[in-house]
Amino acid sequence: MKFNKTETLESIASFLNATYKGDPRFEIVGLNEIHKVEKGDLTFVDHPKYYDKALSSAATTILINKEMEPPAGKALIFSEDPFVDFMKLIRKFRPFLGAQEMISQTARIGSGTIIQPGVFIGDQVKIGKNCIIHPNVTIYDHSVIGNHVIIHSGTVIGGDGFYFQKRKDRVVKFESCGRVVIHDHVEIGACCTVDRGVTGDTVIGEYTKFDNHIQVGHDTQIGKRCMFASAVLVAGVTRIEDDVTLWGQVVVNKDITIHSGAIVLAVSAVDKTLEGNKTYFGAPAIEASKKWREMAMMRKLPEIYQKMK
Repeated sequence: MKFNKTETLESIASFLNATYKGDPRFEIVGLNEIHKVEKGDLTFVDHPKYYDKALSSAATTILINKEMEPPAGKALIFSEDPFVDFMKLIRKFRPFLGAQEMISQTARIGSGTIIQPGVFIGDQVKIGKNCIIHPNVTIYDHSVIGNHVIIHSGTVIGGDGFYFQKRKDRVVKFESCGRVVIHDHVEIGACCTVDRGVTGDTVIGEYTKFDNHIQVGHDTQIGKRCMFASAVLVAGVTRIEDDVTLWGQVVVNKDITIHSGAIVLAVSAVDKTLEGNKTYFGAPAIEASKKWREMAMMRKLPEIYQKMK
C-alpha cells in the first residue's frame, strides 16, 4: 500500500510513540509485508528467525522488536510488538469507512459499462469501459477493474485476505489494505471470491477466464489467458504464469509457482512449484503420464499378491 503523500521516519515513529534510528527526515512511501516490499516501504519483523530477511529486503524502514544499528541506507523503528504497531499504521492510513450507498460517489466507472441492479461498489473503485457487472456482485474499496470485463452474479472482489497470527490466548487479524487488480477482457463466473492483497495487489491478467465457485487468495498473481474450471481453490502469495489451465476442483498451495503453459487435470492438489508446458495429475500432482503408470501398477497389486501366495 502506498501513502497518499510521503511520510517521514519521525512522523511514523511519533504516531507509534516509538524510538528510532535514522535521519528524522528519512522518507517512507508506503507499507508492505515482507513478500511485497519495495524501496521506500516500511515493513515489520517480530521474530529473530526473520531478522536477516527483513533487514536485507528492499524495504528501507523496518519496524523491529530488537534495538540494533540499521544497515546502510535503512532506518529502524523499535517496537515491543511490531505486528500490533504495523496494524495501527494500516488502520491509520487505510481506515475502514462504512458505506453510505450501494455505489460510492468516489467510484469511477467507464463509458459503456453496465451495472446491473443489486451491485455494491465501494470507495475509490475504478472500473473501465464496456464491462458488465451482473446482479449482486460486491466490489470492495480500491479494487481496479479493466476494460471489457464480465463479472457474474454473487461474486465478491476484494474481501480480506485469510492472514492471522496465533498468540497464546487469541488469534490476531492482519488487517488487509491491498487491492485486487483485474486486467482487460477477464471473465469471472458466478459465486467466485478474489481476496485483495494484505498490503500489495492480487492480480488477474488479461483474457483470463474463471468458471463458477473459484477462490483466489491474497497477493496471488495470475497471468494472461489462464483458464480455471469450477471449484478451483488457489491459496495466497502464489504465482500462476500465462496460459495455465486448472481443471475442476484443483487445489493449489501457497507460496509456489505454476509456470507458463502447465495443465493440471481435475481433482488434483498442487503442493510444489510446477514446470511449464506439462500436464499434471494427482494429489500431490505429478506429471500425468507418471501418475497413470503408477495407477496402472496399483490396479495390478491384487494379481501380484495372489501369485505370491
